[in-house]
Amino acid sequence: MSKTSKIEIEKYIFIARKHKVMLDIDLARIYGVETKILNQAVKRNSDRFPDDFMFQLSEKEAEFLRSQIGTSKVGRGGRRYLPYVFTEHGALMLASVLNSDVAIEASIQVVRSFIQLREFVISHTELSKKLHELEKKYDSQLKVVFEAIEKLMITPEIPNKKIGI
Repeated sequence: MSKTSKIEIEKYIFIARKHKVMLDIDLARIYGVETKILNQAVKRNSDRFPDDFMFQLSEKEAEFLRSQIGTSKVGRGGRRYLPYVFTEHGALMLASVLNSDVAIEASIQVVRSFIQLREFVISHTELSKKLHELEKKYDSQLKVVFEAIEKLMITPEIPNKKIGI
């Protein structure tokens, strides 16, 4: 595996079409191959990559992504085609089609990053539910306090009188 750590891998995970995905260029870097080689391996094994494992971004999605992460524009020495993105399962499948020790080790780190992200989302959801329950429980008790704070925040209207008149 290249020297990309689990923490660095997490920063390459994006949301596209309601899926957590990674770009082909980032996965190629992590797996230690050129993007061209990675995409050729995918095309040779297209039956292993259904739409829920991998898809190509639309022009609008690619443009939005460029504005978010600063990838180069088409026709300016950068990509000449729209990028492919891979879900967690697609990223794992890449290791089997690339079939190298680096790809296998990297795929383990990629999957662990997706798992950690999923666990974070689950814990965040649970925390949000607990907070909402506490708000409902203490809402009536704290309502008086919040009303008092709101009254203190209202600035009284001072008549606009000129001095000395």
